[in-house]
Amino acid sequence: MDLSAFNRQVIEEFRACGGRGTVGGRLDAGRLLLLTHTGARSGTRRTTPVMFLRLDGRLCVIASNDGAPRHPDWFRNLTAHPAVTVELGGEVFPATAVVPTGSERDALFAEAVRQQPFFAEHQERAGRAGRTIPVVELRRADA
Repeated sequence: MDLSAFNRQVIEEFRACGGRGTVGGRLDAGRLLLLTHTGARSGTRRTTPVMFLRLDGRLCVIASNDGAPRHPDWFRNLTAHPAVTVELGGEVFPATAVVPTGSERDALFAEAVRQQPFFAEHQERAGRAGRTIPVVELRRADA
């Protein structure tokens, strides 16, 4: 199954189960959110399942792209169009994507590694290509 087909399956199952249980045959829906964003060039709205973390009380996603040398497409879309929609559990809300930099990013990424040590491996691989993995905070727009 290709990644697009897999993501469509995860999105469908996530919505059907209200963000609880198992989706995609092996993923814990409680650790995922659905991020709807606007294409940087196309302007097309796209939904991507993404693992989230609570870092220092903030709702965050990590643009690790599994340690690839380039950022995931959804990250480029967020930097071009930061207004997003988040589906988390059974809740849907508007949010603004904010990309912390410098020491703030470093502290959040260190906490992400503490919670999910595999992010250190992702950064090591991405770093070989000179890429620093971004942290993205999703700030509720309706709060």
